[in-house]
Amino acid sequence: MTEPRTIIVTGCSSGIGAHCARALKADGWRVFASVRKQEDLGSLEADGIEAFRMDYANGDSIADFMQEAERLSGGRIDALFNNGAYGQPGAVEDLTTDVLREQFETNFFGWHDLTRRVLPLMRRHGSGRIVQCSSILGVVPYRYRGAYTASKFALEGLSVTLRMELQGSGIHVSLIEPGPIASRFTANALAKINEHIDVRASVHAADYRRQLARLDGSGPVSRHKLQPDAVYAVLKHALNSKNPKPHYPVTVPAKQGMMLKRLLPADLFYRLMRWTDQESRMPCPRPLTFSPS
Repeated sequence: MTEPRTIIVTGCSSGIGAHCARALKADGWRVFASVRKQEDLGSLEADGIEAFRMDYANGDSIADFMQEAERLSGGRIDALFNNGAYGQPGAVEDLTTDVLREQFETNFFGWHDLTRRVLPLMRRHGSGRIVQCSSILGVVPYRYRGAYTASKFALEGLSVTLRMELQGSGIHVSLIEPGPIASRFTANALAKINEHIDVRASVHAADYRRQLARLDGSGPVSRHKLQPDAVYAVLKHALNSKNPKPHYPVTVPAKQGMMLKRLLPADLFYRLMRWTDQESRMPCPRPLTFSPS
């Protein structure tokens, strides 16, 4: 009997990670799922998924998780789906260095740490798949998402470089670039802006009020928001295709954003992005209203 392929999936408490962990198990994978909070383990374990606590911002927890995954798998990890992340909203001038550093610890440095721990196991077997759940905001910028955008731009650059360096090794690297996907992402972002940004004292206070309305659900909702199964559809291709793509945009806004960045002069493109939260001024049938996923 053939042993099931093994995959690590992070950020499995809800949304994309939770859905993909369950879908992968249903498709025959052995899934090692990570969550940050103890209380999120139970629902995964109830579905027969091997779940563990891991915090990207804590190197010791990454090391402990990998040690256990290596032990349980007998040293064979066939794939890694880096997914756990959060978005810190706020104008760039309102972000302290500590807040920006915190964003990078979770969204970038922790991913790099886990990836480096997985790579030797993949090299030992001469094969593997590394799939990074990036964001359309790793390709195009958006106002008041500077910290998140910066972390995802960094992830894109590092991952594409890694893909080139691994050519011929049997290990493939792909990036998924979602746009608006139904998840707890916006609720978590709302908590972060309340935690770290002094909205009333900011010169951007009026714009923050519009942004907060969108985050708390009282503002307009993108009709292009998809369910996490849309991400799983491209994840399956990245994991199973003989020639996985370097980039997988998901949702109409993500595909629009990548296309417009290629076609438009830079100045026009950035002005267009400046207008995306002002529907009446948007020269497109619908604004590219990105939930930062």
